[in-house]
Amino acid sequence: MPIRYDIGVEDPKNHRVQVTVDVPDLTGSTVDLVLPAWMPGSYDIRDPARRLRGLRVSQAGSGRELAVSKQDKARWRVTTGGVDHLEVRYEVYAHELADDGNDATPEHLYVNPGALLVYVDGREREPLEVAVHVPSPWKVYTELAELGRSPARFRARDYDELVDSPIDCGLPVELTIHPNGIPHRFLLCGQGGNYEAHRLESDVGRIVEAAIRIMGGSPLQHYTFFCHLQDARAGRKGGLEHKASTSLIVSRNNFRPPEDYRDFLALVAHEYFHLYNVKRIRPRVLGPFDYTKENYTHLLWAMEGSTDYFCHLILLRAGLRPVPKYLEDLGKSIRTYLSTPGRKVQSLEELSFNAWIDLYRPFEDSPNASVSYYLKGDLVTLCLDLEIRRRTEGRHSVETVFQTLWKEYGVPDRGLEETDLRTVADRATGLDLREFFEHYVSGTAEIDFNAVLGAAGLRLEGQEHPPGQEDEPIPGWLGVKVQDDAGRVRVTTVYDDGPGRRAGLSPDDEIVALDGQRVTGADLSKALLAYPPGSSVQVTVFRRGYLTTIPVETGKPPPERLLIVPLDDASPLQRRVHEGWLGVPWAPRKAGAGGSSTTVPAGSGQAPP
Repeated sequence: MPIRYDIGVEDPKNHRVQVTVDVPDLTGSTVDLVLPAWMPGSYDIRDPARRLRGLRVSQAGSGRELAVSKQDKARWRVTTGGVDHLEVRYEVYAHELADDGNDATPEHLYVNPGALLVYVDGREREPLEVAVHVPSPWKVYTELAELGRSPARFRARDYDELVDSPIDCGLPVELTIHPNGIPHRFLLCGQGGNYEAHRLESDVGRIVEAAIRIMGGSPLQHYTFFCHLQDARAGRKGGLEHKASTSLIVSRNNFRPPEDYRDFLALVAHEYFHLYNVKRIRPRVLGPFDYTKENYTHLLWAMEGSTDYFCHLILLRAGLRPVPKYLEDLGKSIRTYLSTPGRKVQSLEELSFNAWIDLYRPFEDSPNASVSYYLKGDLVTLCLDLEIRRRTEGRHSVETVFQTLWKEYGVPDRGLEETDLRTVADRATGLDLREFFEHYVSGTAEIDFNAVLGAAGLRLEGQEHPPGQEDEPIPGWLGVKVQDDAGRVRVTTVYDDGPGRRAGLSPDDEIVALDGQRVTGADLSKALLAYPPGSSVQVTVFRRGYLTTIPVETGKPPPERLLIVPLDDASPLQRRVHEGWLGVPWAPRKAGAGGSSTTVPAGSGQAPP
């Protein structure tokens, strides 16, 4: 007999979910019940056991209670006394509309099994059944195999599949599309939303088709997008991937204007590509999982950063992001990366390994110590792509590498060893990429983006002023990141390579005056126009309640924008690489014009003080 879970919500306005676990066929004098400490795809110890209460265990049938002792934060040991059939009862507080949380309201129930359902230690590989009891006329949606409908009953091959299969209950707007003949459900859970259903169906379908074209096939028979709509100011946003579904948490008004909608489509593309990369092409340690502690790998950069790179390619190939916009977004990423001193401190392998204590737990000095492995992994995958295209004269690309990974590791669903990625890249392309991986994956070598983009007949061009302000002076740079706190200027980060660090500015300083003249959050940037790079200024701050003045010599700010522009002339190989990568012909820059089809403003935004 399988272990069976019953999930119910007796009083959803109090956000509590009741769970009963039927555990048959026991042997031995004790059994341990464990709730995972983390959710696959979210590399952070979340400890959902803090929301669990009232765990009681009894002999099935008789109701006789058995002794339970807690062994650690999420493990309960039951003394069975020889009993071979148990009934476990507890409840979980569920008021967290998050991609890795549980949420119970009078309108909706969302279940992440890994944050709700304990497993029986040692029996994680056994088949399981789940029954969900919800009020009529709610429907129950999941990608688990259906066993029955009154109540809704499902079957999982094992606990890993159960954790990988969220359950959504309620009355969502249900859209269905069949890209490449494969049924995909898109569920819009939550009231309101400025989406257009037909456009959403069309665009998501194009994303799916582009992903399948890139990878050369699909493992799916069906798929579900759970899209939860919430207030723009509330809770966490983002997505969490699963083998046959994904959970998206977005603002209900995130479908307009076009820039917001493009961001939404990028999230959809990123999470969808994960069905290949990380759910099937994966490090060996990421399945089967150890749910009680961190699962370390040096390959998260390729699982997440490379997925970011492919999500941009998917939108490009689907015709949902024009080439100028693609290059504009690339320029923004490059500008952010070059403005982060921590890029020089940790390698991609180190960033991946340290994710559990780094990316998800930033603090004031994080930009000096690290950089997101999403961002750097995206850019290094770009570099690898153009390196392969250049050296193979356009015959191969990073797509070749991931198609090979898919055939050799994804389809048979076997995990990568830590060194397999480079080995596959070499074999798939016929190149020796050892030096590239040593410099940019294992090492912290600075990326020469002009050399990278030059392979495709492009280069970076910095601009120091926003559009229309070319005649304005360049403001001085303090080398700090600040937050406007109701008009008060609070320093949140002091960059290691900036003038503020050399002068002695500190996080949590409140900047109140420059040369004795009061400044606020609204006018600090304007005030710095009076202190061009190389100027001396007395910066007055409140530091832990005391007033102090610090002399600072202003520096030159990072470029206000980057332009990605064509080279003055491009060789036949550069043009071939350009066309294979972007899908449009290389075109020279028009004389006297601001740009051409591949000349776009990139990285626009106010430079930090």
